[in-house]
Amino acid sequence: MRHCAITITAREKAELLPVEAPGELGPGDVRGATVATLVSPGTELAWSYLGSEAAPTQAFPNCPGYAAVFRAEETGPEVQGIEPGTLLLCMGGHRSTQQHAAADVVPVPHGLPAREGAVARLMGVTMTTLMTTTARPGDVVLVTGAGPVGYLGAHLFANSGYDVRVVEPNAARRELLRRSGIQAVYDATPLDAHDLKGNVALVLECSGHEQAALDGARLVRRRGEVVLVGVPWRRRSELSAQELLLAVFYQYAVVRGGWEWEVPRHRTDQCPHSIFGGYRLALRWLADRRIPLDGLIALHDPADAQSVYQGLLKGTAQGLFQVFDWDNAAG
Repeated sequence: MRHCAITITAREKAELLPVEAPGELGPGDVRGATVATLVSPGTELAWSYLGSEAAPTQAFPNCPGYAAVFRAEETGPEVQGIEPGTLLLCMGGHRSTQQHAAADVVPVPHGLPAREGAVARLMGVTMTTLMTTTARPGDVVLVTGAGPVGYLGAHLFANSGYDVRVVEPNAARRELLRRSGIQAVYDATPLDAHDLKGNVALVLECSGHEQAALDGARLVRRRGEVVLVGVPWRRRSELSAQELLLAVFYQYAVVRGGWEWEVPRHRTDQCPHSIFGGYRLALRWLADRRIPLDGLIALHDPADAQSVYQGLLKGTAQGLFQVFDWDNAAG
């Protein structure tokens, strides 16, 4: 298949199917063959693969994905500085060809493998919180949930000089964190820890579990922040909103959404921080090996998408990051 994309054709059914070729190349566009795409498991499972009740507008068929690295092959006449063969990070889906405005791609540093470069896209999810939080380096940051986004968020804040602690009930993920250099790891929120209670500046809630949000609000210092990064796709407890409201009231806590798009896509004179500026920083840190990824990336043929999503759904997937390898696709 010359042009193809992973397509969710029905609930829990992923196929690699032909798609139409990209449209005409615009004067400011760049186009090329996809090298690697990264699965965002929370969004892709709940929104695309399952058609969650939390995503009632989603329909089948749909084409998931928003983290891709491709190789530049064609550029419009207004594009400057992108040479053929350059690897580019973009917000592209799981498809064989990418076409984007040159302003919306970021060159992958020389020597950084495409499969690792794609991880920068998920780093951007918590990069916005790093840009907007009132917490400052040296403050305590508690990350709840160490899936792909939480793992990366923990390292983003650790690299920035924060005192990072992580809550993760899964023993294997706790061990991954310790091996990666994050030593303060708990299997449950340490509500009675004297060095944490009333001393946490920021809770980066990445699990999507309402108990984690409530526990975080109970731990934060006065005017501390609880940022809801993980999506609560479904109800997972019998907690009452009153319990959360009471914790917020007594701690004067700030509870807000982890809205990735709170900063603009590109920097402006009024806002120097931006989505794509975050991607550039993420790629630099990945190239400098400041985000440990050894042994955490599992490569897959796009034709095996069904087994990949089933592995994520059933908790049997190997590796923290699932990447489709388009350069070596069987088709």
